Amino acid sequence: MFVHALEIEESSCIGCSRCMKICPTEAIRIRHGVASIQEHRCIDCGKCHEACPVNAIYVKEDDFHDIHAYPHSVALIPAVFLGQFPDEISVTRIYSALKDLGFRHVFEVETTAGIFADAKNQYAREHPDIRPLISSFCPAIVRLIQIRYPSLVENIIPVKTPLDLSAMYIIEEMKNRGVPREEIGVFYVTPCAAKIAAVKAPVGEKRSIIDGVINMDSLYNRVYKKIKEQGKNYVLKQGQTIRLSSDAILSTLTNGERRLCLAKRSYAIDGIQNVMDFLDKLENDEVEGVEFLELRACDQGCAGALLSYDNRFLCGERMYGRARKAAERERNGEVPRDREVDRYRDYLLDNAFVDAVQPRSMLVLDKDRTKAFQKMERINKLKNFLPQIDCGLCGAPTCESFAGDVVINRVGLSGCIFYQRWLERKNDITRQECLAAMNAVWGSDRMGVPPDKE
Repeated sequence: MFVHALEIEESSCIGCSRCMKICPTEAIRIRHGVASIQEHRCIDCGKCHEACPVNAIYVKEDDFHDIHAYPHSVALIPAVFLGQFPDEISVTRIYSALKDLGFRHVFEVETTAGIFADAKNQYAREHPDIRPLISSFCPAIVRLIQIRYPSLVENIIPVKTPLDLSAMYIIEEMKNRGVPREEIGVFYVTPCAAKIAAVKAPVGEKRSIIDGVINMDSLYNRVYKKIKEQGKNYVLKQGQTIRLSSDAILSTLTNGERRLCLAKRSYAIDGIQNVMDFLDKLENDEVEGVEFLELRACDQGCAGALLSYDNRFLCGERMYGRARKAAERERNGEVPRDREVDRYRDYLLDNAFVDAVQPRSMLVLDKDRTKAFQKMERINKLKNFLPQIDCGLCGAPTCESFAGDVVINRVGLSGCIFYQRWLERKNDITRQECLAAMNAVWGSDRMGVPPDKE
């Protein structure tokens, strides 16, 4: 079963159905006036969170104070976290504030972006018969393919992401310094819900080596508050900021991976709907000759992630500015700090690959395959009987998804208002029964008598 980071606070939900209509995998239903998430469909892309007008959908995170349980707590931060802060706040100042908050060490996820690219290129050379290859970087995309495009799961490169590779590097480096593993706590600062789910239930592995996850927006508030408390005259703590290469800094933005791959023809596609439109064409053999796909669920890549504090374009601009400075330092002969990971290159590449990604079903019909096929036939027949206008009044986003809910006995067919009218004409249902069916979806408060008719 998938583990999810998105949850609905039922007491706050107003059952407006905006989340249901925008969900790319039709994972949300409305029952009794409240939205609910179907776990086997959800990919934690966060579109429902963005659409909710009352903030009833929230992203779970671990307790920040868990960092104090480890003598060597590590903040594993993405480059987009640094891009959230105004230009006048330096990277060094942010590192120092993180340490003042209780972290012993600070590393950037993109430290191993080069190793990640090398592993993908190695896999491409060793598997020339699989094309196009699809990056495993975005966990929301991996899950999307698992449940909606199962024929493409073998195209996903089964390699650990920079998050996992950097955690491996940090742990191994500190162990070589004499620090016991049990004293090392690696806490990932996540820009999105999908990466939380990927840490809690990784695809292709039994468990993650990450010890905790902290939401990027909440940590931003802590860091910014700390910097304001320290004031302009604060003396920075001693310690070297990791100076990443320009390629590493930009690796999580759109085109960041594509620029490091060896494929002759590749595409970088961002935005979950854009990705789905392209995968539909790919699955239907409408696209040929593509060797590599960089697919991201969020616009502008991780700069537009769910838990970003600032505008994605401003964040991207700051990251490009930082990358330009890094490129200038490289031209002047400075070796980027992330190149130091090359000492662990063989170790990381030897442990970079995971088990092949397996398909998952959006619609769990029956454990018995024969019965499952029979139910699928019933869904197709019922779908053709329904009006096919996807009005959503039944509490499901489409007529097809409603048909599936009916067949697995999650709801009754009378939940369709058009079917109700047909039954009424035959005198097979009463107005009270129709009202009860609508109450089951939208709640009795909405389906009562209008105030001017009382």
